[in-house]
This record gives sequence, C-alpha cells and structure tokens, in this order.
Amino acid sequence: MESINRKSVGTSGEKPRSIAFYVFLGAALFAFIQSFSLLSHILLSFLLVILISVSVNPLISWIRSPTGGRKLPAGLVVGGFVLFLVLTGWAFFGPMKDSVTNLTEQLPEYWERVQKPLIKLEQQSAHTEEKLQDEVRTERAQTEMSEGNTENSQQITESTKPAPPEEDGSLRSDVTGMFQGALGGFTAVAFNGVHMLVVMVTVFFGVTFTLMNPRPIIGAMFSLIPERHHDQSMLIMQRIGKVLPSWALATLVGMVSIGLLVFLFMWLILGFMDALILGLIAGVMAAIPFLGPILSAVPALLLSLGQGGMTPLYVLLAYLAVEALEGNVIQPFVMARGMRLHPLAVIFSMLLCVAAFGVLGVLVASPLVAIVNVLHDELFRKRFLPGVTDADLDNMARMALREKLQDSK
Repeated sequence: MESINRKSVGTSGEKPRSIAFYVFLGAALFAFIQSFSLLSHILLSFLLVILISVSVNPLISWIRSPTGGRKLPAGLVVGGFVLFLVLTGWAFFGPMKDSVTNLTEQLPEYWERVQKPLIKLEQQSAHTEEKLQDEVRTERAQTEMSEGNTENSQQITESTKPAPPEEDGSLRSDVTGMFQGALGGFTAVAFNGVHMLVVMVTVFFGVTFTLMNPRPIIGAMFSLIPERHHDQSMLIMQRIGKVLPSWALATLVGMVSIGLLVFLFMWLILGFMDALILGLIAGVMAAIPFLGPILSAVPALLLSLGQGGMTPLYVLLAYLAVEALEGNVIQPFVMARGMRLHPLAVIFSMLLCVAAFGVLGVLVASPLVAIVNVLHDELFRKRFLPGVTDADLDNMARMALREKLQDSK
C-alpha cells in the first residue's frame, strides 16, 4: 500500500499540501482583507504605474530604435508631459483668476437675488399660516358652541394670536445652513485633494523610473508564478501588452476629439484663449470615463459666471451637446471599436474600482475590463469552452432573446 502511494506521488510530481499551508493561506487572506483599506491606495498607485508604463512602452520602443537606450526616450516623453501640464496650468491661471475676482464682486448681487424670492415665500407662508389658524379656531369655537360649551367657545375665540415669525425664516436658514455646510466640508475636500495629489505624484515618479528600466518589475512578476505556468503567463502578458496600448490610443483619440469639440463651441461663446484652455482641460478630463465631461464643465461654468448674462446657459448647452456627441458618436466609433468594451461592463467596473480604490479608481476601470477579458479567454475559455466561437455565443444570445436573424445587429 505504501509503495502504491509513493508511486502515485512520484508520478504526479506534486506533494500533498499540509493543513498548515491552508491555515497560513487563510490567515494571509484574512490579514489582507482587514488591511485593504490601508493598502488600497498603494495598490492603486502600483496598478496605475504598471498600466501606464505598459501602454507607453511601444512609444518608448519606437523612439529607442535610433537612440539605443531607454533613458533618453523616457526623458523625452516625461518631459513633454510635464511641459504640457505646466503650459496648461499657466495659461489657465490668468483667466480663472479674473473670473473668480468678477464672481466674488458679483456674489452679493447674486445672493440678494436669491434672498428676495425666499423672503416673499416666507411672508406668504406666514400669512397662510395665520389664515389657517383663524379658520381652525373658528371651527373649534363653532363645535364647542353646538355642544353647549359656551365658556370653552369664548376662550378659543379670545385665544392669543400666533407669535410673529422669527427673524430667520426657515427657507433662508436652510439655504444659509447649506452654504455653511459646504464651507465646513471644504476641509474634507482639501484633504482628499491633497491625498489625490500625493497618489498622482507617486504614480508620476513610478512611471518615470519604470519606463527607464521595466525589466526588473516584469521579471519579479514572473518570479511569483510557478515555472510550469510560465508559458501561459508569457502569452497572457503579451496579449495584455497589445491590449493596453490599444486602450491608450483609443483614449487619446477620444481625448483629442472631445478637446476639439469643446474648443470649437467655447470659441464661439468665450473667445479664443478661454476656448483653448477649456479645450485642453476637457481633453485631459476625457481620460476619466463618463465623469470626465461633467468635471470639465465646472471651470467653464466658473468662467461664464464671471461674464454674467446668458453666457452660463450657452456654456451649459454647449457641454450638453458635447456629452451627446461623445455618447452617440465618439464612444461607439472610437472606444468601442478600439477596445470592444460594453458600456455596462465599464460602468460596473467603475463602481467596483471606486468602492475599492476611491475616486481615482475610475482611471483603471476600462483597462481592468480589458485585462479581465484577456484572463477569461486564456484561463477559462480555452479550458472549458475550447470549441465555442464568438459567433456561437452571439447566436446563442440571439436565440435566448428570441430574435430573428435580421434583427440581431
């Protein structure tokens, strides 16, 4: 019996794992889950470094061919990115400063416009309340009189009038409290902003050093994988190395398209310089799926509020038009064809990434969907669905939805 067991162990090439191994694995998993809130930002920074480095690597390799080393191409790419950010921030600072100054000067007038209808509503509500109380007292007095309680009826009729309204009406106090709450939450917003800045600076330097010499990082990943799985891991890494540059290229095309659209619309409303700055901002923010256009509209609205009149309405309509073009033209023809990602998968990936990594998690939502798709093809589909093609899956989906062949488009 012992010889049979030894023979089976020898032929399989694997020793049975002890109970201590599973206990240690469970304890490590439990410790990771408990400390994930502290490690999530570190993991997000590392994930961003890897994704950006792999996406930019084809450009580094293309520039490297005439130069030889990686340090010079990496320096050129990083330097160009820094120069772009500096010029954008410098160009944006002047117009935004003027708009904030104008908005500060006009803020008392805006507040007065808000106060007048609120005071009118308060006075109307106080008058209505007095009228209702008089009617209620009259009805109660008539009820007491009909029941023969003359003294109670007289007391209700001669009851004190309602007290005058307080100096601070409920509507105005609610609006004032809302503004005070917004100012009180400024500290939390500033803290989150500083935290995001730290993460982005960490990612910037991480990407810079990784682009100069990425082989130790990739080699360390392979060192964590058993040797018998190296061939399959190599195939997965090569596919991811092709998918991520496609994601970066599709994202870049979408950013340029949205930036040009915002520039053209804002040129007609705010002028050339403001339009150029807002176009650059909209292009950069377009890297964030779904939320980017909304966030890029904030500085445009601030600039328009500084000019007053109907300008804020025109700006809002322009950004709504850009959002419609993005959802109906840019996303289907650029992002969908470049990445072949369903919008529902991207939305749920965004929700999961935000829950796991915070607000900056939206940056890794789309590439993570593409990576999960690669892992599904290589690890699950080849093993459990070796003979099923994409056409077969589409045909089964059509049959499940009871669609005709001409309707399945």
